[in-house]
Amino acid sequence: MAESWTTVPATDVQAGDRIRFRTGFEMLVSRIERQFLGRDDLIAFIEDTPARWYKHPVATAAELEVASQEPQ
Repeated sequence: MAESWTTVPATDVQAGDRIRFRTGFEMLVSRIERQFLGRDDLIAFIEDTPARWYKHPVATAAELEVASQEPQ
């Protein structure tokens, strides 16, 4: 299967998505914390895997790339 990336609003990302930020950093979203730090304009994406634990806050207005698998 070939992999492709689609740009979506941060608010459309779901747990289980693999996302890529503008910096090129990728993470697998395990959980999403809405209203991060009590702010309606922030979302925090959390990766909680055996390999690492990572939390990355973004603005709700941000756009991110989401990976999808396509048949070749």
